[in-house]
Amino acid sequence: MKPDYTALDLPEPPAERPYVLMNMVMSADGKVVIEGTEAGIGSKTDQRLMRELRGNADAVLSGASTLRATGTSSRLGDEALEQLRTARGKPRFPISVVLSRSGDLPLDKVFFTARDFDAVVYLSDAAPAARRAAIAATGRPLHTVPRAGEILAMLTHMRQSLGVQVLLVEGGPTLNAQMYALGVVDEYFLTLGPVIVGGRDTLTAVEGPSAFSPDEVKHLDLIAAVPNPQTNEVYLRYRVRPDG
Repeated sequence: MKPDYTALDLPEPPAERPYVLMNMVMSADGKVVIEGTEAGIGSKTDQRLMRELRGNADAVLSGASTLRATGTSSRLGDEALEQLRTARGKPRFPISVVLSRSGDLPLDKVFFTARDFDAVVYLSDAAPAARRAAIAATGRPLHTVPRAGEILAMLTHMRQSLGVQVLLVEGGPTLNAQMYALGVVDEYFLTLGPVIVGGRDTLTAVEGPSAFSPDEVKHLDLIAAVPNPQTNEVYLRYRVRPDG
C-alpha cells in the first residue's frame, strides 16, 4: 500500500517565494546515507513516490553535495507521470536546480550534459571567477546570489523570474538545515525505511553546525502516515507549523 502523490492539493504559494516541499528517505535509526548515498534505504516504491512528488513541482532543488554524489536530474522516469504534467499545462519535467557556494560542481554529470530538461545554477558571489566561467560555459543559466542570503535570494528569483509556484527540495542535509532555519519549508515528506545503518557520524536528514534551541525547534503537524506491509516502509507527510 502506498499513498498517491500524483495530484497533491496544495495551497497557493506566498507572494515572495514558492510553496516548498521537502522529501527525504531515512533509516529506522535516522540515517539518510549508506556509504555516501541513499541507495539501500528506500525501495522501488519510495523511488516511485519521489517521482510522483516531482510531478507536482515546477522546480526540483538539490544542494551541491547531492549533485556531486548522484548527478541529479528532474526526470520523472515514467511516461504516464509526464503525460499528467503536460495535461495540466506544465512542461514534461520540472526545472532542475542546484545551489552552490563554492562552484565546485561536476560539470560532466547529467545535470549539465542533458538537454531534455531545463536546469538552473544558483551560485554564490563568493565563488571563484574560474569556476563561474566553467559553469557558464556549460550553457546552463547561471544566477548569482549574495553569500549572506543565498537561499532567500534564490527563492525570490524562482518565484518572480521563473514563475516557480511549487519547489521540491531533495536534500542534502546541510541545505535542509539552512531552509528549516529560515522557516521556508512548508511540507515534509519522509519515507521511513526498515533498515538500521548505525555510525556516529552518519548523516541525518538535517545537518547544521549546531542544533536548534528549544525555542527554535521546528514543529510538524502530521497529515498522513501510510504503512506498506510489502516493503515494511512507512510514508509520512507533515505540514511545518509557520510559527516553528
